[in-house]
Amino acid sequence: MAKPVAETVARHLVATGQLIDEDPAEALAHALAARRLASRIAAVREAVGLAAYHAGEWQTAIAELRTYHRMTGLQSHLAVLADCERALGRPERAIDLFRGADREKLDQAVATELLIVAAGARGDLGQKDAAVAMLQVPELTSEATEPWTARLRYAYADALLAVGRREEAREWFSRAADVDTEGETDAAERLLELDGVVIEGDDEDEESDEAIAAGPGAPGAVPARPDADLGGDAEPAGGDVDARPDEAETVVERSAGAGSAEADDLADDELTDDEARAVATGPAGDGTAATGSGGSAATGESDSAQR
Repeated sequence: MAKPVAETVARHLVATGQLIDEDPAEALAHALAARRLASRIAAVREAVGLAAYHAGEWQTAIAELRTYHRMTGLQSHLAVLADCERALGRPERAIDLFRGADREKLDQAVATELLIVAAGARGDLGQKDAAVAMLQVPELTSEATEPWTARLRYAYADALLAVGRREEAREWFSRAADVDTEGETDAAERLLELDGVVIEGDDEDEESDEAIAAGPGAPGAVPARPDADLGGDAEPAGGDVDARPDEAETVVERSAGAGSAEADDLADDELTDDEARAVATGPAGDGTAATGSGGSAATGESDSAQR
């Protein structure tokens, strides 16, 4: 790309990273502006996909992140794709993504988040015992604390509560709260709730709690960031990063005469890999075992998507 175009695209990507949590709609506008100028750049398609996910544009997020995966050969956002499928009311597709994933090639964090989303999808289908069984993995009882440990324990506690195993659920909410130093989940509040403690707060606090406990597909449900640091400290050449999409295009047209033709999106393909085996053994040391894949017909809201 010509230098003025590259600088403008860089500004949009930085703005996307800075706004994606506070103003997802504006972040998406910047990402789309970058795509109009550089649709063949993988990082741009990734930024559009993640911004669309945070803005609740599920179909756009799926299309863009699939395109990113095909362009790079990576599978770094499978959990986000699965969560989008849940948000669209297609939990069976989320499970298919989990089954078809080559978990040996996945980063452990991505594999764990994908497992959490897939277990939530089982809950959506009423297969609540199967959700409990899926989450009984060795990482659940590992002594090491990873960035995803609190979320995994929280998801397991929530799955236990959904099948009426209240005391076990309380134990795992407690374990989740112990390692949740960043406040990614509301494990501490859920623990107090199980103990019958009610905390009164203003309306703003209540709204915040509802957002944290939102169901599948809630913006920010799966921690998602581009491989490149969109919101990093480095400032792209050319000045401030707050240029609006329309202003940026005008700058490019005047300074470089660059066109904004978009590349055709690659066609979306469905995963058709064989089903992976389900984990059915209980976590070491907690004395529980998988209770089978059957469940009640009612679908409960899953908290696999916790910030």
